[in-house]
Amino acid sequence: MTRSSLDIVILGLSLSSSWGNGHATTFRALLRGLKAEGHRVLFLERDVPWYANHRDLPDPDFCELAYYSEIDGMLAQHGERLRKADAVIVGSYVPDGVALIDALIELSPKRLCFYDIDTPVTLAKLERGEEEYIAKRQIAELDAYFSFTGGPVLRHLERHYGVPHAFPLYCSVDAERYGNTGEVAQWDLGYLGTYSPDRQPTLEKLLIGPARRLPHMRFVVAGPQYPDTIDWPDNVERIDHLPPADHAAFYSRQRFTLNVTRADMISAGWSPSVRLFEAGACATPIISDAWEGLGELLPDGEAILIADGTEDVVRALNDTTDERRRAMGEAARTRILEGHTGHARAVELADWLKSLPPRQTRQTDEQPVSRRISA
Repeated sequence: MTRSSLDIVILGLSLSSSWGNGHATTFRALLRGLKAEGHRVLFLERDVPWYANHRDLPDPDFCELAYYSEIDGMLAQHGERLRKADAVIVGSYVPDGVALIDALIELSPKRLCFYDIDTPVTLAKLERGEEEYIAKRQIAELDAYFSFTGGPVLRHLERHYGVPHAFPLYCSVDAERYGNTGEVAQWDLGYLGTYSPDRQPTLEKLLIGPARRLPHMRFVVAGPQYPDTIDWPDNVERIDHLPPADHAAFYSRQRFTLNVTRADMISAGWSPSVRLFEAGACATPIISDAWEGLGELLPDGEAILIADGTEDVVRALNDTTDERRRAMGEAARTRILEGHTGHARAVELADWLKSLPPRQTRQTDEQPVSRRISA
């Protein structure tokens, strides 16, 4: 495979602000990897007030970043770059995504792709007839669908939705920015994540419940948008927003960290979150809910602990020795750094893009291809 550089334009939810979304940290790790590989990237971000007021990376040094207020103006300013780029990639949850993709199809760039950082949620929406940021009819018009979820979902995208190529592009971590800081443990168990109604029951079961059972231990939940109606125990500290620059220190100050997965992701399996990779890179022992594919990424009992209920977490916090915790953390870190860094993802993405024929030469009867689906 040639190592020639690519010119890529990405239209994503946010790069400048990590407030209330996990997309920014995912894109940052990936784009830093693309920069290290010698590729050129323009990231186009819709200028919306809730991110404009919480920008923690307004001027990245690893790509061009430009904002736009409406689609027509963006096309007028960047249309030529979009047409000439080796690939144009639209991300999930981009505002007015359906109209944007229609406009890009009409523009006919060399390669038009979709990067879904929320694949199971997207497909569940489409099956309910909700076309919030991509329409069913548009998927077959893409050259490739890059999915945050692997496993059987990839074949489903090709066979049911008609996309020529579906590839697993998991989240990743920036290895240079995530590692254990050596700080003294401040909390026995912590969680980092924006409030989500379908995650909350698991958070109640795997963190709030143990906090009530273990009043002498310390817990923390970091992330925005939690409603005031939640009854937090006195030994649970709340942090409303934690910028990515503070994530490594946050994980390093926990004896264990909790991974909680959205219901649609659990149903689909093969959906490791960016927080899972971040915590693993920091060698922080992880307690997680269960889903198919997790054991191949991080084996239970070796690099992670799977918890079904409150009692499992209580037992882990009470009975796990420091030696075993450290061994689990190091096992997770080794696995993450071996294959789940932003640089590794960038190499995968670039190689897949180079394998795609330009849209002008794509055969209409092209058959779907099978790709690796494991984590």
